[in-house]
Amino acid sequence: MADHQNIANTARRDWMGLLARAPDDALMELWGAVGTPPGFDWLRSPEVGGVMVRGRTGGTGAPFNLGEMTVTRCSLVLKDGTVGHGYVQGRSKRKAEAAALIDALMQTDAAEDIRDRVITPLSQQMQEAKTARAAKAAATKVEFFTLVRGED
Repeated sequence: MADHQNIANTARRDWMGLLARAPDDALMELWGAVGTPPGFDWLRSPEVGGVMVRGRTGGTGAPFNLGEMTVTRCSLVLKDGTVGHGYVQGRSKRKAEAAALIDALMQTDAAEDIRDRVITPLSQQMQEAKTARAAKAAATKVEFFTLVRGED
C-alpha cells in the first residue's frame, strides 16, 4: 500500500511540475481542446504572489537566496469532492485554474483521457523545445585548448 502511495505521489509531483513550467499558450491550447471543464467550487480562488528562489553553489554547496519569482496559485474542488491545486509561474490566473482542474481530473476516472490529450503532448512539446535549445547552444560551443611550448 505504501509503495502505491509513493508512486501516486511521484506521478502527481511530475504532472504538477510539468503544468507549473508549461508555456501559457501551449497549456491553454491543449486544455481548450479538451472541451467544457467540469463544474467546481473554489477553495482558494487564483491569487498572485511571490516566492523566494534559492540556489546552491555548484548544485551541492551552501544554499543562497537567488531572488524572488512571481507565482499564481489556486485550489478547487470538483462536484465529486476531488481537490485540485494549481501553482504556476507568472501571473496567469487562467493557467492556474487550468492546472488545478487538470490536477483534479488526473485523480479521477478521466485521468487516462487527460494524460493522452494534455499531459503527454505537453511533455513532448517541452522536451522538443529543450532539445532545440540544447542543439542551438551546442552550435555555438567553442573549444579552448592550451599548447605546451616547452619546459622552463
